[in-house]
Amino acid sequence: MRHDSGLLTDLYELAMAAGYFQTGLHARATFELYARHLPETRNFLVVGGIEQALDYLESMRFTRGEIEYLKRHPAFRNVRREFFDFLARFRFHGDVWALPEGTLAFAGEPLLRVEAPIAEAQLLETYLLAAIHFQTLVASKAARVVLAARGRQVVEFGSRRAHGIEAGVLAARAAWMAGASGTSNTYAARRYGIPAFGTQAHSWVMAHASEAEAFDRFLDVFPQAATLLVDTYDTRRGIDKILRGKRKPAGLRLDSGNLARDSRWARRRLREAGWDDVGIFASGDLDESKIEALLEAGAEVDGFGVGTAIVTSSDAPSLGLIYKLVAVGRAGRAVPVAKFSPEKATYPGPKQVFRFHDRSGRFARDVIALEDERPRGGEPLLVPAMRNGKRLQPAQTLEEARARCRKQLQLLPARYQRIDKRVAFPVSYSERLARTFQRMRRLARRQAALK
Repeated sequence: MRHDSGLLTDLYELAMAAGYFQTGLHARATFELYARHLPETRNFLVVGGIEQALDYLESMRFTRGEIEYLKRHPAFRNVRREFFDFLARFRFHGDVWALPEGTLAFAGEPLLRVEAPIAEAQLLETYLLAAIHFQTLVASKAARVVLAARGRQVVEFGSRRAHGIEAGVLAARAAWMAGASGTSNTYAARRYGIPAFGTQAHSWVMAHASEAEAFDRFLDVFPQAATLLVDTYDTRRGIDKILRGKRKPAGLRLDSGNLARDSRWARRRLREAGWDDVGIFASGDLDESKIEALLEAGAEVDGFGVGTAIVTSSDAPSLGLIYKLVAVGRAGRAVPVAKFSPEKATYPGPKQVFRFHDRSGRFARDVIALEDERPRGGEPLLVPAMRNGKRLQPAQTLEEARARCRKQLQLLPARYQRIDKRVAFPVSYSERLARTFQRMRRLARRQAALK
């Protein structure tokens, strides 16, 4: 798959772009991308996928073959040649503002704002939503798992459960940004500089004549790095075999059974053997709720492996991100536009998000305001990312995003970090923005009544 292809979009985006072009609507327009609501199990989002989105905007192209495909498509039989010429020379010429990756965000807050000729801005919708949605989804889930682990190691190893191998690589990136200790995906580890971790599978143990032989041979190959999987037949007997062999591994992995009870038993036996530095690693369909319950039950675990729950965000597999028009050029000026349908209303005009801190420096509240407002004491979060289709700064490193996420989680009050209870962070609209919305809605209702 070509990652710069202009066909990485839905057909109706291309149809609208052709419509704009053929009817002469070349106005500059502003779109904003955000989550209308957060899932019931989320108190915050961790923004991800921005770097991939910006990469696409810089490289998006239509090849001759792609354009010929569209020419043959029945939906485009009446589209004039000028539109296909536009696609042949297509380059993104717009401006972009974005929340830097690793930023904590909340419902209604623009994660990205695009200002460009309307046909260009329209064509971007599908890719921007897909790129930002997936990594934000995974990073937000991974952050909850990391919080639940209370400083213990969390390794992401969900590639085998991902919705495609590319999703597995990007999930490893997003989880690392959100605070995971590493990944099992070696491609992602090399590509993004993430620590790679691995133990052994039950098949290794089952392939040998005995469990003791399987442990010995693995230790022969990896004498300093072996983490041995002990639950293939019986967890406690497996641990006893390792102890009798008197060859100390780097760690033990518990993958089934009563993890809290078995980990306490394992820790006691390891201490009796003088092996206090042998780690205990737990896995097996874990998520943040199970990890929290294990630690509440006194589990003696140094690290957790979490796969499916992170890579699929199993409890909340969609954030429902949207990409909405908020302003369009008319008669030489940008005119705010809004949608007033029940449950799906949108606020008009290009916006900025301002974050306020309490006296201790912690996050206190956010205000969504029009872009030219300057609420006193508020920190603007959306930063200029592109001008005329070119990045304004070098690509942000993943380490920078990881450090930002870590710092922002430290500044988020504990009540909003809870994984067992929905506690909404206070987000409001500025008075001016609220008045603008109400005025436009009243006018729209009057106009509808006259027709």
